[in-house]
Amino acid sequence: MRVLSIDPAIRNTGYAVLEGDHRSARVIVYEVISIPARIAQSAALAAVRTHLAHVIRTHQPDEVAVEGIIYVQSHRTAITMGAARAASLIAAADAGLPIYEYAPTKVKQAVVGNGRADKAQVAFMIRALLGLSETPAHDAADALAIALAHLQANDPLKARLLDRKPI
Repeated sequence: MRVLSIDPAIRNTGYAVLEGDHRSARVIVYEVISIPARIAQSAALAAVRTHLAHVIRTHQPDEVAVEGIIYVQSHRTAITMGAARAASLIAAADAGLPIYEYAPTKVKQAVVGNGRADKAQVAFMIRALLGLSETPAHDAADALAIALAHLQANDPLKARLLDRKPI
């Protein structure tokens, strides 16, 4: 199976494409889509969608995994994060791909063993688990973690723990 995973954000969307299963995964690509602050929000959303659509055409994933909605204290932040998530979901939906979401705490639990792990811990574990030569940027590491959690969710012994939710 080939999975595209997305950690959506308006300015720094992390994504990764992994291939394999819950026993072994191979990294195809990972990156952070960085949009400068001087770019209008509407243009940033279009850029995220366009970039992810290109990734989908190039790497032909079978499924998409995305970080679930998280609690934020600011309504403005929630709306902005929701817009970035929508841009990501539209790129996947346009391609007709099945989309699954995972709670951030479940992803951290699956990858680090601690649902409250910080970004540095996630990045360190991703490097170790995937045998990467360098520690990925936090947003890319989060996307890689989402992909690993998605592959683990296909393991009958772990699926219940990850609470896999199709969108």
